[in-house]
Amino acid sequence: MGNNESGFRNRYGQWALVTGASDGIGRAAAEVLAAHGMNLVLVARREKLLHQLANHISDVFDVECRSMPTDLAEPGETGRLIAELEGLDIGLLVAAAGFGTSGPFSDGALLKEQQMLAVNCGAVLELTHHFSQRFVARGSGGLVLLSSIVAFQGVAGSAHYAATKAWVQTLGEGLHTELSDQGVDVICVAPGPVDTGFATRANLVMKNAASPHVVAKETLAALGKKRTVRPGRLARLLGLALTVPRWARIRIMKQVMAGMTKHQRAPATAESRS
Repeated sequence: MGNNESGFRNRYGQWALVTGASDGIGRAAAEVLAAHGMNLVLVARREKLLHQLANHISDVFDVECRSMPTDLAEPGETGRLIAELEGLDIGLLVAAAGFGTSGPFSDGALLKEQQMLAVNCGAVLELTHHFSQRFVARGSGGLVLLSSIVAFQGVAGSAHYAATKAWVQTLGEGLHTELSDQGVDVICVAPGPVDTGFATRANLVMKNAASPHVVAKETLAALGKKRTVRPGRLARLLGLALTVPRWARIRIMKQVMAGMTKHQRAPATAESRS
């Protein structure tokens, strides 16, 4: 089921749906797919930015690009999106929408954790369930699910985020096996730190972060060939830690997360208290 740059439309058809498309991995994936000649449906919360991106991609890559502003954290919005796309023959889903939280779980705001669960898991569940049915019926399709290097063990300091990504990873691994004989490619993407707006929203300081375009290119090149891809040098390096016992991985990730959240424990300055 491998593909090359000229084979995306042959394998998946003319249309791809990309969530989380206004920034980071989602935006990079949209641009890579457009360069391969695929028309796009772009989904994200920020309406103005999304429309600007759709116009930019259409102009640069000469493809059709539709923007559909949607907040996947809101109840019913994923279902509305699915209903509006019913008449479009989408053959590839890149589920890149998501966000994280960091710090002690007991100190976090429950509403924010619930919103993260809705976006990282709930929306992914609805979209993958719907499009897996459509792809099986059409005899071809692709699902790209955003996991993380933190998905393979508990992570102190980002416990709930890591749990949401463990859910995505497990779902993707199962679907890869279930759907491979029905013409549907499924890949889990487990990057390490990536240079996107994710870190700011999660209140993390990331060093040696990978480029979103590196992640997107390596991911789409591996679609149809691998079950899980760990794009970027740091992700592959951290992936070596997966060979040690789980208890050791938990300790390793605790230290990694402690480094990225150290600024949260710094004493407040006079300016920050005012």
